[in-house]
Amino acid sequence: MTNASWPDQRLLPNLPGTYALVLRLDRPLVLAAGRLAPAALRPGLFVYVGSGRGPGGLRGRVGRHLRADKKTHWHIDALTALAPVMRVWLVESAERRECLWAQAIRALPGVTVPIAGFGASDCACGAHLLALPADGMAAAWAALGCPAEIILSP
Repeated sequence: MTNASWPDQRLLPNLPGTYALVLRLDRPLVLAAGRLAPAALRPGLFVYVGSGRGPGGLRGRVGRHLRADKKTHWHIDALTALAPVMRVWLVESAERRECLWAQAIRALPGVTVPIAGFGASDCACGAHLLALPADGMAAAWAALGCPAEIILSP
């Protein structure tokens, strides 16, 4: 799925930082991501937390996730090919915050881990993909300290 409403990726900072992708899944699907066993996902809202530390920083990493023309490399690539990214939350920082963000969202009422290990193959977190309750987007954003937000679709 493409993100046709995505503005110019040059608007993203070319610096290291942490980001969260908010995705909406409108129908159930079975997702096969990397070495993880195929998993059934129900329709709803999901947040994936990651970091942009390599070449291009947040611009390089988030911009890649939003492109339709990419090879599947990370777990999230399999999901972004099937579910649109609605919002991007981000903060520029040399500090690694992705695990803290995943833990902060996971602690919210009604949040679940839909696929154990998803996006967390290089840390001790249970997962970096989290399923939100239908009304949980504002609480998740607030739990992260209200980072910068880019809205791609309502």
